[in-house]
Amino acid sequence: MSEPSELDRLRAAIDSVDDRILESLSERARLARAVGSLKAGQAYRPEREAQVLRRIKERNPGPLSDEAAALLFREIMSACLALERPITVAYLGPKGTFSERAALKHFGLAADALPTPSIDEVFRAVESGSADFGIVPVENSTEGAVGRSLDLMPQTPMKVCGEVIVRIHHHLMAKPPALRDHVMSNEAPIEFSAIRRVFSHGQSLAQCHEWLNANLPQVERVAVSSNAEAARRASEEAGSAAVAGEMAAEHYGLRILASNIEDEPNNTTRFLILGDYEPKPSGRDKTSLVLSARNRAGAVYEMLTPFATRGVSMTKFESRPSRVALWDYLFFVDIEGHRNDAIVATALEEVAKIAGYLKVLGSYPTAVL
Repeated sequence: MSEPSELDRLRAAIDSVDDRILESLSERARLARAVGSLKAGQAYRPEREAQVLRRIKERNPGPLSDEAAALLFREIMSACLALERPITVAYLGPKGTFSERAALKHFGLAADALPTPSIDEVFRAVESGSADFGIVPVENSTEGAVGRSLDLMPQTPMKVCGEVIVRIHHHLMAKPPALRDHVMSNEAPIEFSAIRRVFSHGQSLAQCHEWLNANLPQVERVAVSSNAEAARRASEEAGSAAVAGEMAAEHYGLRILASNIEDEPNNTTRFLILGDYEPKPSGRDKTSLVLSARNRAGAVYEMLTPFATRGVSMTKFESRPSRVALWDYLFFVDIEGHRNDAIVATALEEVAKIAGYLKVLGSYPTAVL
C-alpha cells in the first residue's frame, strides 16, 4: 500500500477539524436553547447579537476576513435562534429585491422572509403581528431619503430596533431567449441590440442614469415598484431587460449582460428594522427620532442646541413635509448613543421642552456588517 500523499494528510486534517467544529456547533446550539428557555418574550436580542459579532471581529486571527467570520457567526446565531422559533421578517418584495438581501444579511437564512407588495404593507405586517419584524429602506448614498419609509415612521407604534447597510450593485439582465433572432446593430453589442425597454425601480434607474445614457441611449426606461418586479417583467416580455441585483437574476432565470453599472461605485442603502422591541444598550448605539420646531425665528437652532451643549453627536438631519399644514416640516434626526445613556437622556429631556413635537423612534446597535 502506498504512503498517503500530502493532499490526503491535509484532507484528513480538515475532516478532523470539521468534526470538532460540528461538536462545538452542537454544544453552542444546546447552550443557546437553554438561554432561550430562560428568556421572557422575544427571543431575538439585537443588542446581544451585535456584541457577539463585534467580539468575533475583534478576536478574528485570520486568514478569513473579519466580515467573512462575522457572516458565518450570523448564520450560526440564526440557526440556533430558529431552534426556538424561526423569526418572520417582512420586507418589500417580491423575492429578489435588495430588501430581501438586507433581511437575510441581518437575520440569516434560517429566518422566515415574508415578501410584501409595498413599504406600507411591511409596516402593516409588523403592526398586525403577522411578522415579528419588518425591514424598510430609509436612505441611499446616491439618491437620498426613501420618502415613504420616513413618512410612515411617525405613525407606527413599532420601534426601530436595528439597522442594516447594504452595498448596492446593479446589473443589466435579460432572458436569453429574448435575445435570439434579432438583427445585430453596428453601434451596440449583440446582447444590447434586441433591448427595447429597461425596467427598474425609479431610484435604481437614477443610480444608473449615466451608464444607461452611454450604453442604451434610445431604450425606453420604465419605472416599476421594485427591482425584483423589473426582473419578473423582463423574464416575461420579449425585448425587455431589467436593472436589478444578482438575487433577482437568479430567481427569475435572467442572464447578466453587464455588471456593476451603478454610476457611484460606493453606492449603499441603509435599512431600518421595525419591531415591538426596545433593545438595551449594546455599547455602540444610535438613536433615531423625529422632531418639529415651533413656529418662531431660530426655533430649529434652539431645538438642536442641547445635543451640541451635551456633546451628543448628530449623524443625520433630514427634513420632510409634515403633510399636516402647508410649509410645515418634520425633522428626522440620528444621534450617537442610546436613549438610556445619561448624556443622551438629559439632552432628549431638554429637546422635548423646546421642540413642538418629539418622538423617539428607537435606540439600537449600529450596523456591524
